[in-house]
Amino acid sequence: MTKERKTFDIGRDSESGKFIPVKEAERRPATTTVERVPKPGRGDTKGEPRRKK
Repeated sequence: MTKERKTFDIGRDSESGKFIPVKEAERRPATTTVERVPKPGRGDTKGEPRRKK
């Protein structure tokens, strides 16, 4: 049985608030952040492990 994550990673530009690709967010750590967003139909992310760098 595989354990599938309930969330996915998404990058966000800190200045404009717009979503961007994770790879671009990792290249610009001073002005971006990588967030965990619940998959559709899942609102609870309490049991998810923290994002690995």
